[in-house]
Amino acid sequence: MKKADEDGTVKKYRISQRHHMTIHWKDFIINDNVLVKDASLKERSSIVGRVGILMLSCGTGAWRVREAMNKVSRALKLTCSADIGLISLEFTCFDDERSYTQVLSLPNTGVNTDKLNDMEHFVNNFETTSFSLTVKQVHLALDDIQRKTGNYSPIIAGMAAALACSSFIFLLGGGVPEMICSFVGAGIGNWARSKMNAKHVTTLISIAVSVAIACLAYLCVFTFFKVFFQILIQHEAGYIGAMLFVIPGFPFITSILDISKLDMRSGLERLAYAIMITLVAALIGWLVALMVHFRPSDFLTLGLSPMILFLLRIPASFCGVFGFSIMFNSSLKMATAAGCIGAVANTLRLELVDLTAIPPSTAAFLGALVAGLIASAINHYNGYPRISLTVPSIVIMVPGLYIYRAVYNIGSNAIGVGALWLTKAVMIIVFLPLGLFVARVLLDKDWRHFN
Repeated sequence: MKKADEDGTVKKYRISQRHHMTIHWKDFIINDNVLVKDASLKERSSIVGRVGILMLSCGTGAWRVREAMNKVSRALKLTCSADIGLISLEFTCFDDERSYTQVLSLPNTGVNTDKLNDMEHFVNNFETTSFSLTVKQVHLALDDIQRKTGNYSPIIAGMAAALACSSFIFLLGGGVPEMICSFVGAGIGNWARSKMNAKHVTTLISIAVSVAIACLAYLCVFTFFKVFFQILIQHEAGYIGAMLFVIPGFPFITSILDISKLDMRSGLERLAYAIMITLVAALIGWLVALMVHFRPSDFLTLGLSPMILFLLRIPASFCGVFGFSIMFNSSLKMATAAGCIGAVANTLRLELVDLTAIPPSTAAFLGALVAGLIASAINHYNGYPRISLTVPSIVIMVPGLYIYRAVYNIGSNAIGVGALWLTKAVMIIVFLPLGLFVARVLLDKDWRHFN
């Protein structure tokens, strides 16, 4: 635009236009002193909508968002009907013969389990506290939650990814060289992704760049070990572990859970998003592998006894889940709780695969079922959101190695081998949320019904 200075000189100024415009919630407040129960339909509906969009911004599924909006609506003597997607929701609130409709959207999606925990406490306490609060006070409380920054710096996020991925690669069969290389690669890769996210870089760009950085960092460390310590070339197989920090566990799991509750829009959008992230990461990893001549071969045998392997899987599963929880911005207590669940559930899954004839998909189902049952007990005890405990505890079960091998072989025109790996991956991915679904059916009476 052009603007004249005091001396009459005309200068050009560039105005930065945001693609997603900020909603000024204070503009919905008509009277600062009016209690919530006496507020207008527009003011009460704005609270319902804001609760919904804040819940959605935490990465939780449509069922949980709708449940929160319904709780707040009932406390405000409203009837709410909502249609929820991945980054947007449309809802209508009814009061007697009037109705008010809003359409809200987010600029991006992500996961923040600490903020989700705060939102759930806010919603659960809303009915008992709302009658003494004004509309302004409610929005100020929501302002505090919305402005809450992440608990961890990019360096800590990188260390969490390093811990998670190095543990992940051990559970897949990798040894010490693969773990060290994955630790460095994943740590640098997720640090780079965190820095790009802070700059609001588009999701696909941040995923592609961070995966490429992680793979190249793995290559550098692997080359150093090969030159100075003469490690075997077969240890290159662990480079898949360097990029497992981008596994979209939350959208994968919540997509199937939403579909199981017939929230088809949210479920299909989340599934499409998860597939997009996975394909981009796998394709970038494949391209880097082609350039540096890496192949996804089998890991070298560790030579550990079944008992030693069992004992090592417990802390490795804990560390992997703990690391992923920190990446999801869980508090230390919440991450520790999720880690304990993962130590039990994932170790059980791996032992079932090794010691019985149970297929990997069935073992994944049983592991997720156990994780869901334990998470429900913890939720009853301290109120942590179930999804904040269950998803980190089973995301370590997502077959990232299978997915990568499928993309690698299909890209190399080995269609039959690639299809086999892809089928194995899909079976496990489908059975994981089904385990959580059954756990919810058994212990949550609201989940068992559609009314």
